[in-house]
Amino acid sequence: MMNMKLNIRGEKLTITSAMKSYIIEKLSKIDKYFENPEDISANVLVRIKNSEQIVEVTALTKRFTIRAEESNEDFYNAVDLVVSKLERQIRKNKERLNQKYKNTENLEFNFNYELEEEQQEENVSTIVKRKNVSMKPMDEEEAILQIELLNHDFFVFKNIDEECVSVLYKRKDNNYGIINMK
Repeated sequence: MMNMKLNIRGEKLTITSAMKSYIIEKLSKIDKYFENPEDISANVLVRIKNSEQIVEVTALTKRFTIRAEESNEDFYNAVDLVVSKLERQIRKNKERLNQKYKNTENLEFNFNYELEEEQQEENVSTIVKRKNVSMKPMDEEEAILQIELLNHDFFVFKNIDEECVSVLYKRKDNNYGIINMK
């Protein structure tokens, strides 16, 4: 049974009752990772690009946002892949979250949930490099030029148009997105 709040929508396609049932069945697997799954809100977007079915899940908690996206020619395989990715992300970060919030009341993740033996902890990523940089004021066009010249996936700059710090990032569709820090 699914306890989290779920919003399922299709972009340029109709979500059938069979598709909805399959999403609910599969996403109910991640309920066990949350202390209060009824407080979690998950948005599922299904869309088609070329011949691929793309399933994107964004789960919103009080403290965290967990997001995964997978694509496959088969809708059901795409759902399986995205749920597996969500589970991996939660398991991978369980130890880090446990350390950070172990003395906090109202934990969102169920850290007492025992993983099956074949699902033991994966390596946790660590910070291996730090850099201090000065942010040059620039407009968004200059930031795009910089990201392309540097061949980076993102670029942080002081946005003179928005009068804030902005993060320019390269999207999977080879366009750019921008996040403004207000």
